[in-house]
Amino acid sequence: MNIRIRQINDDDSEINAAKNFLFDQIEKEYHIGPTPKFHYDIFDLEDYYILPDKSNFFVAMDDEKIVATAAIRPYDKDYEFFKGIYSKEDTASIWRLMVDEEYRRNGLAGELVDAMESFAREAGYDRIYLHSHRYLEAAIPFWKSRGYAVTLEEDDYDETTHMIKNLF
Repeated sequence: MNIRIRQINDDDSEINAAKNFLFDQIEKEYHIGPTPKFHYDIFDLEDYYILPDKSNFFVAMDDEKIVATAAIRPYDKDYEFFKGIYSKEDTASIWRLMVDEEYRRNGLAGELVDAMESFAREAGYDRIYLHSHRYLEAAIPFWKSRGYAVTLEEDDYDETTHMIKNLF
């Protein structure tokens, strides 16, 4: 394996390759196809992660093949229980951390998180928010091992767990 992590370029072929990777991973993990309600950011990858300030999209490449992704952008959720706590100015949010099954358990997810955290510090964020789902067996333990703390567990259909990490 010759893995390297880098920021995606504002290039149609790279953006399309990232979209294809993400939709393939979503099909494998969640058994659903591209759905605008849930995947609006993937359909508009450039507008959500590449062009805006304080946003970024990372890929892990094995030679010329994308094997993992991770994205970071300003917090923009409208959860009532976090109103007045998180804002787009001081809180980043993690999106689309996905590692191809053949490449898991090799530290790629951790390297991508390191890249996002470094980017977030340089961009001036104070903390990083994310949410995951308890039915994803390894997700919550992974995030806890990286210093993220559970702030709220919902009993919704998605078994959503909200997490935060202070950067300073």
